[in-house]
Amino acid sequence: MSTQVSGVRAQVFRSAIRSAIGLAAGIGIASSLMVFPTPAALARTAGLAVAKPELKGKWTGAVKLPGAPLEFVLNFASDAEGTISIPAQKVEGFVLDNIAIDSAASPATATFRIKEVPGAIGGNPTFKGTFNAEGNAIAGEFSQGPAKFPFEIKRGDPAANAAAALDGFDAQVDKIREAWQVPGIAIAIVKGGEIIYAKGFGFRDLDKKLPVSENTLFAIGSSTKAFTTFVLASLAEEGKFDWDKPVTTYLPSFRLYDRVLTERMTGRDLVTHRSGLPRHDLVWYGAPNLPRAELVKRLPYLENNKDLREQWQYNNLMFLTAGVLGETLTGKTWEQNVRERILTPLGMNRSNFTIADMTKDADYSFGYREDEDTFKVERMDFREMVNMGPAGSINSSVKEMANWVMLHLSDGQLGKSFPGPAAGKRLVQAEALKDMHAPHMTRGDGSPETPEIVPVGYGLGWFIDVYRGHRVVHHGGNIDGFSSLVAMLPQDNLGVVVLTNMNGTPTRDLLVRYAFDRLLGLEPTDWSGKAIARRDLARSQGKDAKSKLGETKKPNAPHSHPIAEYAGEYRHPGYGTLIVNSASDGTLSFTYNNITTQLEHWHYDVFKGTKNAADQTYNSFTLQFGTGFDGEIDSVRGAFEPSVGLITFQRQGDAELKDKAFLAKLAGDYLIMGTQPCTITLTDATLTASLPGQPTFELIPARNRTFKLKGLEGFSVQFVLEGDGVTELKFLQPNGVFTGKPVKK
Repeated sequence: MSTQVSGVRAQVFRSAIRSAIGLAAGIGIASSLMVFPTPAALARTAGLAVAKPELKGKWTGAVKLPGAPLEFVLNFASDAEGTISIPAQKVEGFVLDNIAIDSAASPATATFRIKEVPGAIGGNPTFKGTFNAEGNAIAGEFSQGPAKFPFEIKRGDPAANAAAALDGFDAQVDKIREAWQVPGIAIAIVKGGEIIYAKGFGFRDLDKKLPVSENTLFAIGSSTKAFTTFVLASLAEEGKFDWDKPVTTYLPSFRLYDRVLTERMTGRDLVTHRSGLPRHDLVWYGAPNLPRAELVKRLPYLENNKDLREQWQYNNLMFLTAGVLGETLTGKTWEQNVRERILTPLGMNRSNFTIADMTKDADYSFGYREDEDTFKVERMDFREMVNMGPAGSINSSVKEMANWVMLHLSDGQLGKSFPGPAAGKRLVQAEALKDMHAPHMTRGDGSPETPEIVPVGYGLGWFIDVYRGHRVVHHGGNIDGFSSLVAMLPQDNLGVVVLTNMNGTPTRDLLVRYAFDRLLGLEPTDWSGKAIARRDLARSQGKDAKSKLGETKKPNAPHSHPIAEYAGEYRHPGYGTLIVNSASDGTLSFTYNNITTQLEHWHYDVFKGTKNAADQTYNSFTLQFGTGFDGEIDSVRGAFEPSVGLITFQRQGDAELKDKAFLAKLAGDYLIMGTQPCTITLTDATLTASLPGQPTFELIPARNRTFKLKGLEGFSVQFVLEGDGVTELKFLQPNGVFTGKPVKK
């Protein structure tokens, strides 16, 4: 270990000392000696001798600065040789000198100094304290020039100290897991730059009773988002990207529903949920084969309900766009960027991006859910979401996710003992991570669920809150059958990862809180008991509300058309295609983004989705059919995004009317009412109608060999055929029906 301290690291240490001096002077304790009562002090008054006063080994402790303690780790190779590491300042292996033990003193004392800190104010930082009676703790005074602060250290490494704090935690996890019916849970805890806890509980396969381990792969859902922002942050450092320039600078084709919104939207807006767009998640949910580029092309047809930066609204499609932006800047896929810039350097080699890859691994978990009526646990089908990867497709284990946490807690500079290829390397500058962890948009969460948790805002792919006085940076993930949470206390150099295989379970949050409480030495709180009380009340209220749903149904209100008339293909430029199917038993179903749901007639032309055992997405979902001037069913609408009103899908023409060979039979010259010439022309697969003195009208396929005139609502043209030839043409208009005959050649 070199005895020289680099200028940068020394400056970090000096800055912290100056800050501490300033804080102390501000409250009048800069030169006072503050020593808390210790076992050593009690031993001194009792006349007890310290047993075996020696320094050799590892010690952990903190200097008690005003505002927050500054934690450090001491590693003594012998009683005359040692180093100090200060995780919060990214200081590793500073050499100690002037090490001395006075065994003759009663009680015994120890002194040591941080060696050769260039420019240190008032000399090098010095520690002087007394041993306790057992020789496993030292308390005393840290000084540097006029600044003096109390310190305490205890023998043992962070893992050992944490193990004591986590005594009984395993039993607590299992108790909570059983109370919430979660088949499997994995937890990893990072402290002081190392993994101090990594365990699995329960089962990854409930039927086969295959256990969860710290290496079991789970879907982490939206915890993926911070990986996407990390890629962009690294590109910003390379000068390829600027968070605050318009997205169109890098994606010229980028468009939104609102033109002004398009021009103003920046990369920072994309990843802070302040775009003005609500979720619009049903556009992509269930359609993994819809290309990312196609989803971005649909954005102009998805209405915003707020102005830019007006209100925080969670939006996965904006994170998808951020991933596409990174792809454009690098010429590589989002997956390649994440693999090269994050996963490979961190040694996260089993982490992957698809369900197909996850299920090839020897240790992966199935996903589960509770039935919405019986609350029985049942396996849930995997939800592949390749196209939405930048918003939430990563699968990982707590063991590998712990490496991701260590990167963030190290401010991008990994220690030499880091368990991955990036050991001792910097992957990103500290300022970039600071930017990611800073609140850029207030969330407007209203009253917090509990006074111990205060919502602050949203950063670049991270939530920022205050938990019982400690700043917490976190992000959860929920995807079919899985719930995850990554949470960090940067100032305490502590992080927790919880991965579960239960859909939408709050246990991820509860277990993080329990772990924080233990490791911070906070007063225990029955987080699970409080949450169960809220859950049971919500279930009771939900059951009561559901039992009254029939009150909203109009009795004896029949549908307006035979059931078969509702069947067809309906399309929206942003939401795509919805298919309504009729069965021989007189029932309807609809298929949207590969999810098929049976429909129950409710009243008039309103139908509701019935319970679908395979996929519950559209249970109780309401569809309303619309009728055109011609009396035909011409649209269907539903609350696919309630915050912007109903989304209307227009009925598409019969397949026959899109067939070029059939359309060729309709083309030709006609004479309307015996006097008015009309020419029907086929170009590619589109018909047009031309009449003298009038513009040419495009014919839009409808039903029953009828076409609508584009741009003229309520006007259409119908062809009557016998065999392979047209016998009659009818212009159906509000003021009458005008009949034409083909002109024989």
